[in-house]
Amino acid sequence: MSIYHHIYQELLTITTEENVMVDEQLKNHTYTRLGGKADLFVTPASIDEVQKIVKLAKRETVPFTLLGNGSNLIVRDGGIRGIVMSPKQFTTIKRHGNSIIAESGARIIDASRAALKEELTGLEFACGIPGTVGGALFMNAGAYGGEVKDCLHHAVVVDPDGELLTLSAADLDLDYRTSNIPDKGYIVVEARFDLEQGEYSKIKATMDDLTYKRESKQPLEYPSCGSVFKRPPGYFAGKLIQDSNLQGKGIGGAEVSTKHAGFIVNKKNATATDYIAVIEMVQATVKDKFGVDLEREVKIIGENQ
Repeated sequence: MSIYHHIYQELLTITTEENVMVDEQLKNHTYTRLGGKADLFVTPASIDEVQKIVKLAKRETVPFTLLGNGSNLIVRDGGIRGIVMSPKQFTTIKRHGNSIIAESGARIIDASRAALKEELTGLEFACGIPGTVGGALFMNAGAYGGEVKDCLHHAVVVDPDGELLTLSAADLDLDYRTSNIPDKGYIVVEARFDLEQGEYSKIKATMDDLTYKRESKQPLEYPSCGSVFKRPPGYFAGKLIQDSNLQGKGIGGAEVSTKHAGFIVNKKNATATDYIAVIEMVQATVKDKFGVDLEREVKIIGENQ
């Protein structure tokens, strides 16, 4: 980190010392419990601080990475150079009319629960999605027939120049597990979901049902990145993997879940290298057996060790 000492000092002029960590282990910030160190790990406390950090990174040409809660992400064992910024202090969720306005670091599950409390329907599908609001927009997260684009009205973002923009859902090119947020380099700081008034009992019943389906079918007892692959046209990724007899097969401490073939779990002190090797093994086997290319839904970032 010595090459970034002056950047560390600059960060201390933007935010408090407790919000800037040196050589932070990123495995402490990912659902897979994988990943090396971040040179500088920053948790800004305001939008103004986000803007200043983005401008600092651009001015000093320092590598910059945004990390949500790491639920759909694999960080390689060599970690990430430069500044890694987390929105974990951005967790406010509030009602405005028939809308829920949530900051980017809030969990999308909690936004769904807030909608239930306010008797608003439209976010039930998100009750089992483990990512943040920002991450949900980043990949147009969805489950059980619903997705973010169905109810998103607008997002407030910081662009790569550090400018604050308000963009409509249409501006974000939301499609199946994708958006233009990564390509544009936007940092989501807030989102508004437009919902409808509903009945508490009906909303809760739907959420309870979806929660049961998730907990009964997914290997939540082990660290994982969630569903690894996108659904190939005309197929289901999990079924292809299951029919390839890959469940229980692994490399190092990572293996294909025996509970849900679409998941790869950190069974026993896996490394990111193990995890990625299992992904590649699954892709190669399914391609060889069925001629289908499995595209990753999970994002892989960082340096090799």
